[in-house]
Amino acid sequence: MDISHWISHWADWHGERTAVHFEGRDISYGEMDGRVRRLAAMLQRELGVGKGDRVAHLGYNSPELLELLFACARLGAMLVPLNWRLAPPEHAWILRNCEPKAILAEAGFFDHLDGLRPDLPDLRMLSYGPAPGANWQSSDALLANAEPEASGEGGHPDDPVTLVYTSGTTGRPKGTVLTQEAIFYNAVNAIAAQDISARDHVLTVLPMFHVGGMNIQTTPAIHAGAMITIQPRFDPAATLAAMARRQPTMFLAVPAMAMALTAHPDWAGVDLSSLRLVSLGSSAVPEAVLRAFMDRGVPATQVYGLTESAPVAISLAISDVRSRMGSCGKPALHCQARIVDDSGEPVAPGIHGEIVLAGKNLFREYWRDEAGTAAAFAGTGAGRWFHTGDIGHQDDDGYYYVDERKKDVVISGGENIYPAELENILADCPDLAEAAVVGRPDPRWGETPVACVVAQPGSRIQGADVLALFEGRLAHYKHPREVIFMAALPRNAMGKVEKFTLRDQLAAADD
Repeated sequence: MDISHWISHWADWHGERTAVHFEGRDISYGEMDGRVRRLAAMLQRELGVGKGDRVAHLGYNSPELLELLFACARLGAMLVPLNWRLAPPEHAWILRNCEPKAILAEAGFFDHLDGLRPDLPDLRMLSYGPAPGANWQSSDALLANAEPEASGEGGHPDDPVTLVYTSGTTGRPKGTVLTQEAIFYNAVNAIAAQDISARDHVLTVLPMFHVGGMNIQTTPAIHAGAMITIQPRFDPAATLAAMARRQPTMFLAVPAMAMALTAHPDWAGVDLSSLRLVSLGSSAVPEAVLRAFMDRGVPATQVYGLTESAPVAISLAISDVRSRMGSCGKPALHCQARIVDDSGEPVAPGIHGEIVLAGKNLFREYWRDEAGTAAAFAGTGAGRWFHTGDIGHQDDDGYYYVDERKKDVVISGGENIYPAELENILADCPDLAEAAVVGRPDPRWGETPVACVVAQPGSRIQGADVLALFEGRLAHYKHPREVIFMAALPRNAMGKVEKFTLRDQLAAADD
């Protein structure tokens, strides 16, 4: 039984109830069930999508993106939700890597994709709405002629259903393969951790190309038969207005979003009485942000996870939000967690070590990367543990705390930025002898990337010249916010750059 059964079940139980509200329009569970069935039939018969095939999406949050996930599930196919913030070369690399049957796109991205056609001559491009040119097909037109039901075997819990790309530590994106079973167990984990029921109303603002936006509250709400209000993208004023007008019971944010809300002029006067829970995650959550919600009578809890865990792995119970502030909680219902040392052995409470996870909510593999998959796991069978690369500890009562990233990832506004991506670009500049990128703490974004560079002898390169290297090559949020010229980068006896020393030097300069 594939996960689109969730929608079919609620269509049968209360088909008239609203499943999704979007830009003034209500879509009932019965209507959504029909839309998913027709979309699956169209994908299969018009585009030849079947088991294991990939279908990409480029656009903002929408009911269509959510329906595309469940349509792929009906066919045993895989949704590839693209980060709309990426630059054209990044999208081109991902699309070449995953080789989708087709891509469905919103109007604002037509020109963007047209620019990729020379690199992707065989990719079928479908538009939401009228086709913008001869090289496009209108998905609406194809849907109008679609039969109500796809034929064939259909999806299965063991089938991969999403292929989510995140920035890789080698400078290339990693495709994380999540099965339908993983999405199911994640939904159960999220429902148990957040007490989600059919009576709830989720406000979804976080981008659904992230597993956080898609799977911490949104797909679990569908599993529970709840209602979802979707906003295309985050805007503080619009989000606060939606809280007052739509009266949601649940909301998910990353710290940078939460800080933007609490700093907005409308914050003090907005009606938050409907909210019974705000979940925060993706990076360390400042206590000031937690208290800003709790001072308004809204419990603010934390969720820990990664793309590889679908993502709900550890969560703080609503009853613990005040007594365990700063903790991300305890392992979710169907996920195990440990803190281990470098040899993989569990450590005592209070001792720092790597967080490792096990459970059916974990990803199957990195797409076409056997070595990377093998390196991420230790052990086999029931003793197979995923190494997160995050450092944390437990207290004496078993509550988990995330201390730092073992890897060098910079988390800025909830987005992962891997220094290797930026360093690859810096390495191509003939005016730079060496370069490294590290994160600097930032009160608004959590962290921002800083480029530490050494100029070639005689070079007159300036900071603005370094920043210009990234234009059009990486998404703007990944660009360094500052360039610092140094005489030499600190290195250890093996010649590796000591990034912890660079971070310490930046911190000392800020004091």
